Amino acid sequence: MKVYVASLNPVKMNACRTAFAKLFPQVTIETVGIAADSGVSDQPVTEEETLEGARNRVHYLIKNYRDFDYVVGIEGGVEMKKSATWAFAWMAVSDGIRYSTACTARFPLPEKVTKLLRDGLELGDANDRVFGQHNSKQKGGAIGLLTGEAITRTDLYEPAIMMALIPFLQYNKILYDY
Repeated sequence: MKVYVASLNPVKMNACRTAFAKLFPQVTIETVGIAADSGVSDQPVTEEETLEGARNRVHYLIKNYRDFDYVVGIEGGVEMKKSATWAFAWMAVSDGIRYSTACTARFPLPEKVTKLLRDGLELGDANDRVFGQHNSKQKGGAIGLLTGEAITRTDLYEPAIMMALIPFLQYNKILYDY
């Protein structure tokens, strides 16, 4: 099974590879990373913009490539509320005909990170500055830094990818109107 991932980020690639392998254990999974523009700001700051970014990445792959079984778009975002700034990511999956989406769990970001986000930094850059890291978005991400790597960015993405795949699973196809 060939899965195109709309990213070259190893975190997103690994999460896709693992999620597909768990749900399709009988087949060999080949993941191919392709840089795909999200069509949204570098740091989406609303749920709607984040979801749009994931969908746009999928549309880009479908428009430009044909030899896939599935395409996956992943977009990380934040939403600033009065109570807290929340981090999360949206997953979009397609087989070229049908689409499905799912969201990760949300978690609160510290005020020091939120201030840098308000100043225009992307979450990965803000985390690197606050935690004294380099390129944390291609490692454990914010969730990894905040949980001492008990939960990594890959861990966060994997279940959401599997949830987005629910309508594509053979035993569920009859339940979804596709």
